[in-house]
Amino acid sequence: MSDWALIIYCGIITYLTRFSMIAILKKEMFNNRAREILSYVPSAIFPAIIFPAIFLDDLGGFQFEDNPKILAAAIAMVIGILSKNIIATIFSGLASYWILIFIV
Repeated sequence: MSDWALIIYCGIITYLTRFSMIAILKKEMFNNRAREILSYVPSAIFPAIIFPAIFLDDLGGFQFEDNPKILAAAIAMVIGILSKNIIATIFSGLASYWILIFIV
């Protein structure tokens, strides 16, 4: 099997497994308590994804000194709190990170 065929096959399998949960599960299947518990899942998963990207280096150790990602994340957090706009938060984080690594 060629590499591209394998990549396409894996993509189709991944898509179908994720889509099946969306297509099969309906909102009416969950009671109010289950919906309330599931509403906390995104806010619990997001820090687990973001924390390693900001604070860990390539070897898995904490990198606090000379880490522009921490300052860029702090700037993005402040912009997000003040503006309540996700696009402004994303762009301010990216712009501040790029300024810190390319200009400063």
